[in-house]
Amino acid sequence: MIRTLSLALERFPLAQAFVISRGARTESLTLTTTIEENGARGRGECTPYARYGETLESVRTQIETARSAIEAGIGRQELQTLLPAGAARNALDCALWDLEAKQSGFPAAQLAGLDRLPPAVTAYTISVGAPAAMAETAAIEASRPVLKLKLDGTDDPARLRAVRAAAPESVLIADANEACPPEQLETLLAACLENGVALLEQPLPAGCDEALARVRRTVPVCADESVHDRKGLVELARRYDAINVKLDKTGGLTEALALVEEAQRLGFAIMVGCMVASSLAMAPAMLLTPRARFVDLDGPLLLAQDRPHGLVYEGSIVHPPSPELWG
Repeated sequence: MIRTLSLALERFPLAQAFVISRGARTESLTLTTTIEENGARGRGECTPYARYGETLESVRTQIETARSAIEAGIGRQELQTLLPAGAARNALDCALWDLEAKQSGFPAAQLAGLDRLPPAVTAYTISVGAPAAMAETAAIEASRPVLKLKLDGTDDPARLRAVRAAAPESVLIADANEACPPEQLETLLAACLENGVALLEQPLPAGCDEALARVRRTVPVCADESVHDRKGLVELARRYDAINVKLDKTGGLTEALALVEEAQRLGFAIMVGCMVASSLAMAPAMLLTPRARFVDLDGPLLLAQDRPHGLVYEGSIVHPPSPELWG
């Protein structure tokens, strides 16, 4: 066996600025890992996220600490104990899934125990902005079945009303990214109920979300920044009704599958989410979609240009990856 690991920094300009409560970005910076073994090649992509203390350099350094073990032939299960949950492990884990699929001749979905992997309906994200600007975007995208609007803790009820008026038929998801002031929590929940919001993501900061256990949650509330892997899942059940599973948080598809299994056992609804990245990052997350109530894998739709052999999107319907892309 001859196995090699290589890394590449890739930049994907966005079609327009992507704005959330923590700031704006105009490009997606990703690290792609490629593991080659006896002519077969597996790839994985990750997006380091400053919110979790990650930088491109720190993630690259983490990956390099695992290089000798990866090139010596370790598998996905050994990787779980070698690196913590996060972007670095995600890139390696997904590359190992892809490599196994290429070597075995079986699709990654089949290796994960799925009989088939159907297309999924993804949400489409509207960046935070003035209510009128968000309504203008919502009107353009009103034919999409699910819209996800970003909030920032200021004038959010007005944003909800404006988007609902502009897209009366769409299912709405609202994502505060931890920005809701605690004293406004019940007001925000009431505004979500009034405007038919189906899910409210992470209104309060992770670690400061105990108030969610004390209020009447009039709409389902979803943990994002508050959940990474299976640790602490039981405690979260007091505060949240759903969890947002992202591979860059779980540290790859291996832990994500286990997290979904445990979360559903505990009664959580599942949302499958993503960072803003290319189709290579979305492809392994597609394996989670059959068990998800909500899917938010619109990253490639926000790019000026995706990578070759990218996922096929027909409106908001996203199709499973081709073997040329992943899995």
